[in-house]
Amino acid sequence: MAKDNNTNFKFTSADIVLFAWEKRIPLIIISLVAIVISTFISFRITELYKSTVVLYPVSAASTAKYLLTNQYSGRQTLFEFGEEEQCDQLLQILNSETIKNRIIEKYDLYNHYGIKPDHQHKEFEMNKKYRSNIRFKRTKYISAVIEVYDQDPQKAADIANDIASLVDSTMNDIFKERTLSGLKAVEKEYLDEKKYISGLEDSVRALQKLGILDVEYQTKELTQAYYKAILEGNEKAAKTINDKIKILEKYGASYFLLTEILKTEYARLYTLKSKYIEAKVDAEQILTYKYVVDEATPADKKSYPKKSLIILQSTLSAFILAYIILLLIDIIRKGKKTKK
Repeated sequence: MAKDNNTNFKFTSADIVLFAWEKRIPLIIISLVAIVISTFISFRITELYKSTVVLYPVSAASTAKYLLTNQYSGRQTLFEFGEEEQCDQLLQILNSETIKNRIIEKYDLYNHYGIKPDHQHKEFEMNKKYRSNIRFKRTKYISAVIEVYDQDPQKAADIANDIASLVDSTMNDIFKERTLSGLKAVEKEYLDEKKYISGLEDSVRALQKLGILDVEYQTKELTQAYYKAILEGNEKAAKTINDKIKILEKYGASYFLLTEILKTEYARLYTLKSKYIEAKVDAEQILTYKYVVDEATPADKKSYPKKSLIILQSTLSAFILAYIILLLIDIIRKGKKTKK
């Protein structure tokens, strides 16, 4: 072992190897003990199997607009993969309390994970177990991955697939809550407009029963007929025509105004009807918000723990720690000798 005049350890590769050789016996013993202990511990760790589902988000687009509008730009993007925003939304849904609670209830995870009902912090323990065994992550390809670890490979696959299937129902519930309120608002406005137009039409029909059909045309024709009757000395016909002219004078302006209003209201009703149908389709539709690329299948090989890796890491850590401790003891001891 190389030393300087003060017997200080030099941190060269030769010194490191020579010191390890000098202390080989305790280092070997410590390493063997670490191997035994880590092997024992690794075999006591619960073996977990992993199942994985890969999802791609669907591009956000309104089915109603796609089906009902000819010039809808989403026509070419309705069935495409979603982008980063949709992937983030997908991950938020996967991490939602709604899905978590449904999975916990369906698979009785409190009992499955050995969490007692009377545990003081049972919800905290459940959340810790759930987040440890059920994980979601985003890939560089803008997809989401569901990873489920469980000691039962079939249960791991079932949970992963059920979480994937719950995405659509959860998203549709959220979507319906929003679209139903919009549908109610549009429906009320649409029905109010129909009622208003019905009232206008009743008024127009009442005036039509009085003989008012086309104010401008009738005024011209009746005026000519009236003067013709006067010239011919037909007083009875002139009186009849004059009565009709008086009705036109009294109600003609109202009839003209009502028909003009109806034209505007018919156009508004058409727009409201389109919105109503669109809102109704959106509220009633059941959409898929993800593409399942790979469904989960029961794993035939455990994923955790990696016993060989645990043993190797533990042994190497024990060796390095023992080496450092022995080195410090050696330096301290030789330092005391030097002082003497």
